[in-house]
Amino acid sequence: MRELEYPFDGELILKKSKKIKRALLEERSDFTEKRIAVLGGSTTHDIIRMLELFLLEQGIRPVFYESEYAQYWQDVMFDNPELRAFVPDLIFIHTTNRNIVFPSVSDTEERVDELLSEQYDHFLVMWGKIAEEYRCPVIQNNFDYPSYRLLGNQEGVYPQGRICFVNRLNEKFYQYAREHGNFYIHDINYLSASYGLDRWADSLYWHMYKYACCMQAIPVLAHNLANIVKSVFGRNKKALVLDLDNTLWGGVVGDDGPENLEIGQETPMGQVYSEFQGYVKAQKDIGVMLAVNSKNEYDNAIAGLNHPEGVLKPEDFVLIKANWEPKSINMAAIAQELNILPDSLVFADDNPAEREIVSAQTTGAAVPEIGTPEQYIRVLDRSGFFEVTSLSEDDRKRSEMYRVNAERKIQQERFADYREYLLSLEMQGTIRAFEAVYMARIAQLTNKSNQFNLTTRRFTQAQIEAFAANPGYITLYGKLADRFGDNGVVSVVIGRKGTAADVDAYRRGETPGAAADDMASGGDVLHLELWLMSCRVLKRDMEYAMMDSAVEACRECGVGTIMGYYYPTAKNAMVKDFYQIMGFEKMEETDTGVTIWKFEIPADYEKKNIVIAVNADMEK
Repeated sequence: MRELEYPFDGELILKKSKKIKRALLEERSDFTEKRIAVLGGSTTHDIIRMLELFLLEQGIRPVFYESEYAQYWQDVMFDNPELRAFVPDLIFIHTTNRNIVFPSVSDTEERVDELLSEQYDHFLVMWGKIAEEYRCPVIQNNFDYPSYRLLGNQEGVYPQGRICFVNRLNEKFYQYAREHGNFYIHDINYLSASYGLDRWADSLYWHMYKYACCMQAIPVLAHNLANIVKSVFGRNKKALVLDLDNTLWGGVVGDDGPENLEIGQETPMGQVYSEFQGYVKAQKDIGVMLAVNSKNEYDNAIAGLNHPEGVLKPEDFVLIKANWEPKSINMAAIAQELNILPDSLVFADDNPAEREIVSAQTTGAAVPEIGTPEQYIRVLDRSGFFEVTSLSEDDRKRSEMYRVNAERKIQQERFADYREYLLSLEMQGTIRAFEAVYMARIAQLTNKSNQFNLTTRRFTQAQIEAFAANPGYITLYGKLADRFGDNGVVSVVIGRKGTAADVDAYRRGETPGAAADDMASGGDVLHLELWLMSCRVLKRDMEYAMMDSAVEACRECGVGTIMGYYYPTAKNAMVKDFYQIMGFEKMEETDTGVTIWKFEIPADYEKKNIVIAVNADMEK
């Protein structure tokens, strides 16, 4: 919805929030419901009102618990049956500098240090209680700067200064976030500076309504917060698709020639385009795939990208579509070739007519109004399409992984026999129970994988860690490498040991029993709660290797039956018959399309994978 796309009119959103909400609910029905507890150190009602709109825009329908005014700490630390019964999927703690006890200028440095420790410990004990009792992601505000400087320009120098105190406390929060998964900082310190501290900190709103920032800034705060929430729940975009002429450089390469393009340090606009190219190239380091969608002759496009002053080069792009096809057709082709859905794409083009066509014909793709060249970075950056909540080694290597996939396709075309092609890849797999080093990546996959995902259940890192520690679960992750490169962690299986009677709960999409880490081990039936695989390794027999390892893990703990469940969504039709291919027997299909499958492990089970060397031993 255009009203909610950055740059947006915050006052308009505040004024028309009910109308916008109705329109969002009418536009789609495939929302994912999430339960969000908002624990505030100030009035939070309008933050919730705005946050709901931005989350609905992302396909997340929130259900909220809201603490009483300034009861954020008490709600966690003291028995709160209402919050416990709410069972939040995520907790947001909205505190600001209004919730800090600041030092006095007359305090000694020792007293300031004591006060800093007291303030930090106040939050530390609360975060520990949340981790222990609620085991869900936490988003915690850092602290914005105070609206005045008693010590003037030395406010950040002396320990007694409020700015110095805020900086030190924020750094403690950052350190905690670095050391604890599932804990994310909402950077209102940056937001307030970007918005304008004098406007942000207008004290009238505090004294009149106990708002910690001015009313007009609340949509900005909620939009930034929604970016974190949707990233935690796997709603980030995956690829940035770019036009070339007057987007990555000034001029038209086919008309002006590559030597006359405006790029580099010789002109002010050339510097603008160079800076933008540098920003785009840096996206690769956080796992964003880059592609080109340009109306151009291919050779001209390559010549432009090889400009000696250009920052981006052809090898930085996973795909380059430079032709005279409609750009909407190219967008569909890019999504198909990357094995992702069109709603995972962001398209940046200086031409408003092209943007309008792509927006209308590429369902779900983000097509921002990027403005003039000097605004490109700000618009893309503030839009939060690729919000970082975790950064794994696989993220950093993603573009290279997809680039070498293209090489694999070229290799495939040389073989008449597909099995011979697979053997030529010299694939090596690692399949093991969940390990600490991969917990973040596994959690990321459970929240991002939509197509090859039998149940599309979403789990936080804390839940993943609980499954791994629980003997009542079998957990497996799979890595795949070949002679072209390493694909990293690409497949995940989570199964709960139980009995045949548990099928009733799974039919309803529920998990029998208590919380995952409270379940007792036992039972001779494994119920598959999750089976997913990254689409970048489709048709490489990794699913067969995972099946073999699941059977082996079952045998080791006395499980003789595996129950599989397929929960249909708008995106996972490709795995509708997956269990049949794996040799399961179909037991039931409900009115809603849920199918239930059964696999009795035979004594003479014959391994299905014959092309991947798993754990260094070639399967025969």
